[in-house]
Amino acid sequence: MNENPPTASNDWCDSTRSVHAGEVRQKPYHSLIDPVVQTSTYVFDSYEDIQQFIYEQNNAIPSERLDYGRYGNPTVRVVEKRLAALEGGQAALMFSSGMAAVTTSLLSFLASGDHIILTDDCYRRTREFGINFLRRFGVESSIVRMGDYAGLEAAIRPNTRFIISETPTNPYLRVLDVERVADLAQRYDLKTLIDSTFATPINLRPLDYGIDLVVHSGTKYLGGHHDLLSGVVIGAQEYVDVIRDHVCTLGPVADPQNAYLLLRGLKTLALRVRHQNDAGMQVAQFLAQQPQVEEVFYPGLPSHPDYATASKQMKGFGGVVSFTLRANLEQTARFIDTLKIPYITPSLGGAESLVNQPALMSYYSVSAEERAAIGIKDNLVRYALGFEDASDLIDDLQQALCVLQNQSMAVAS
Repeated sequence: MNENPPTASNDWCDSTRSVHAGEVRQKPYHSLIDPVVQTSTYVFDSYEDIQQFIYEQNNAIPSERLDYGRYGNPTVRVVEKRLAALEGGQAALMFSSGMAAVTTSLLSFLASGDHIILTDDCYRRTREFGINFLRRFGVESSIVRMGDYAGLEAAIRPNTRFIISETPTNPYLRVLDVERVADLAQRYDLKTLIDSTFATPINLRPLDYGIDLVVHSGTKYLGGHHDLLSGVVIGAQEYVDVIRDHVCTLGPVADPQNAYLLLRGLKTLALRVRHQNDAGMQVAQFLAQQPQVEEVFYPGLPSHPDYATASKQMKGFGGVVSFTLRANLEQTARFIDTLKIPYITPSLGGAESLVNQPALMSYYSVSAEERAAIGIKDNLVRYALGFEDASDLIDDLQQALCVLQNQSMAVAS
């Protein structure tokens, strides 16, 4: 009998779950905060203690007892319980990175001869894993255009096992109709895996719509401070247990220190995301009115192709705004150089605003023709808002746009 059960969370709101879900009330040493259990192995008191552990393992009796660090960690387990509660899943599993969560989850269920379907706007490393890596082991992949639901159904084969997508996507923030995809997958007895990093559990919970597995890069919004790497997969207990067994073999385990940092970040998740939702909308609306801006990609704007879907299933539209400028590759790079607040770097979701030009930052090894083929324009900018005031970010964008306009006028004359 567990005399100190995890705190209840079913009836709590997002901020309360972010602070308390999954933790026990009485912690070791009467600490308020869950401690970092920095150990690689766990000791047994006696032969009888070992026998009890074996009995519990063999009979699937729930227990907090551990024997070795690759099989679990108390600090990590608190994070997993909190993330499961936030996402509305039965169980969660923390990894060393977001990509580890994606790759281990797929490897746990796929075998040679299977087939998977990915949408074309998935994270590029996920696409590469499906197209290149899995092919070496006899798993076939099909790529379907995001938003083409007829094409998605047409791509299903007798050996299809998974539909894999992302919402909102990177960098164009396309929003998947998760309910429609879940219904389609259930009709054909397929599993679904959705990367919901950009949405966070605050803006969208895909499991509520029938999705099987949700993955996050905890490095982004969940951690929230640009100081850790982690990933998580959340879903039904039976699916997470299968993946956990493979983690013990493959070894992409989470570090307890990173788990502590992630746990600390989660406590302010709802507050941070709400601020970034609000600031993101203000920045998107400002950019949409600027003559030097060609197009703005933000699901909260009526001009976005998935505005209706986003409005139906999301609580907020996030803190990433992508846009194209009336400029070439070099002029776009100079515009980014002129910004004073954001740092030029990949990633998103933390305290500091970050900006990058995908053509140079993420796709620098790809030719201009290949970039054009996959929709990465030379004049595309991805702006990931931090915690700064929206008015300061807008003023900074305004001055950079003025510089761009003056430079364009000078060239024209």
